[in-house]
Amino acid sequence: MDTYLWYGLGELMERRALILLSGGLDSSCLAYEMVSRGWSLKALSAFYGQRHGRELQAAESIARQIGIPWAQVDLSSVGHLLENNALTGQATLPQDRYTNETLAVTVVPMRNALFLTAACAIALSEGYDAVALGVHGGDHPVYPDCRPAFIDAYQVMVDSFTEGHRLKILAPWLHQSKADIVAVGAQLGVPFELTWSCYAGGDLHCGRCSTCRERKEAFRLAGVPDPTRYAA
Repeated sequence: MDTYLWYGLGELMERRALILLSGGLDSSCLAYEMVSRGWSLKALSAFYGQRHGRELQAAESIARQIGIPWAQVDLSSVGHLLENNALTGQATLPQDRYTNETLAVTVVPMRNALFLTAACAIALSEGYDAVALGVHGGDHPVYPDCRPAFIDAYQVMVDSFTEGHRLKILAPWLHQSKADIVAVGAQLGVPFELTWSCYAGGDLHCGRCSTCRERKEAFRLAGVPDPTRYAA
């Protein structure tokens, strides 16, 4: 098993993990990849007051497609208090090229920390060996909680409050691009048409927002046909 790919795996021998499944490309491809590697998974999705709550339907569909249990946690009481961003607040959603500057407004403070805290509590309660999330290398410049330093620090924190049970934080896409992930997903037969990336919400991907543009670019760079239906 590639250590650079399965970042943080260490000496873990068991194969039971709780995966944070947003319904997007990254976490969906990760779920398929882990199942292909023999992991027993349970999927956990979070409603945190995001305008694109549509992604939760995608997450449930992906979990059902794989045949793994799916649960949803409600963090909206926290999310609604985080107002200075475009996902849970009133800031304008960027509809421009995917750049560090345009995406800054989509940063939800401590979002992955919130998700991981809920996931780790559930994983420890239910006896899982790992918690997995699909953060990738392209997120590093914009999102502090998608960087290697954050994953390392969170692992240290988890180690500090667990006694007699080793719980690993797995972020195997940590040094991969979104195009790399799409390429892996294509090999695994991921139903890309069921996944959801658009931050605008609605019934179709808007095709204009920065995340839709990033999605299109990932398929193009991977040389994989994009089955997504875009409104524009």
